[in-house]
Amino acid sequence: MAASGVAAYSLVHAAVRALKSNMLSDEMWAALTQAQDFEAILNLLSKTVYGPYLDVEHCVMTPRRAVYQIRWHLADLFEKLIQLTDGPGKQLLLQIWHGYEVDNLKATLRGIETGASWDQVLHLLSPMDKFIRLTTEDMERMIRSGSIAHAIDQISHTPYYDILRHALARYQAEDSLFPLEVALDIDTHRKLWDSIQQLKGLDHTYALRIVGTVIDVDNLLWAIRYRVYHHLSEQEIINYTLPFGYKVKDEDIRTIAAGSDITTVVRRIYPNLSGIGQFIDRPGPELMQLERIFQRHIAAECRAAFVGNPFHIGVPLAFLYLNEFEIRNLTTLIEAKSSHLPNEVCTNMLVA
Repeated sequence: MAASGVAAYSLVHAAVRALKSNMLSDEMWAALTQAQDFEAILNLLSKTVYGPYLDVEHCVMTPRRAVYQIRWHLADLFEKLIQLTDGPGKQLLLQIWHGYEVDNLKATLRGIETGASWDQVLHLLSPMDKFIRLTTEDMERMIRSGSIAHAIDQISHTPYYDILRHALARYQAEDSLFPLEVALDIDTHRKLWDSIQQLKGLDHTYALRIVGTVIDVDNLLWAIRYRVYHHLSEQEIINYTLPFGYKVKDEDIRTIAAGSDITTVVRRIYPNLSGIGQFIDRPGPELMQLERIFQRHIAAECRAAFVGNPFHIGVPLAFLYLNEFEIRNLTTLIEAKSSHLPNEVCTNMLVA
């Protein structure tokens, strides 16, 4: 099968077109944002594609468990589209999918560090069943091992072992998970970038627009957080970020690392993004606002992928990211309604 064109993507496009009709409608979102509480949210979702995933005993349906259950839908979508995609496009989907595995690994390491039980960690994870290198059994053994060093030894059969072993000395010296998490993140994003570079034609164009933008946003936010929250040195920020990107270049990261005005850098990279305010070098709501602006920008790039020729990797990529945003929004609503936050607060926190 060719790596691009109608022959390669006819089945994928047909599947996405059918599956896209199951995404939540504007009317359902309006009802969800107006829902009175967590129980009302569950009742509304029971009438959607998420209904079967929420069919568990009521006594165990906490907000955390509800989020875990609805994430099974995203897992099913990934597995279906990975199976239907071929060539370098499939490899890119797999790399994105493995990013959830890395998030699970980081959550497991945090659980060990805080002394959490396996039951406490399990429902914080993204459920994954197929195309995985790290199983729930692996992560349970890690939790039960009792220490970070012993936990890493439990996954010597995975590609994450060498990454974590190389960063272990810094973890032990600094008594912080930061070096381990950064090492995993950098490796994941390098592999994503390499997968994009294997694509050609429209596949490469749309992968850059969507996944390249995701990489850019992560890299930019890393640099900002390292400076504002962690107070890392210029060289440390450079070492813990990526020297490449789609629109965010090495010089942009170095400019932030050197202490230049963050707002000026962001506006130079994204001159057409609205809502970017003035950011200052201390933690505050401005960074959360910037994250939402970036997420909405990624969502807009995803929606644009459905315009014009549909026979390219951008269609399944866009669909999967839009479903990720849908679940993030549902997670926000579930947590907000469980905390009885006002409706207008909930709405402002969503990615449009």
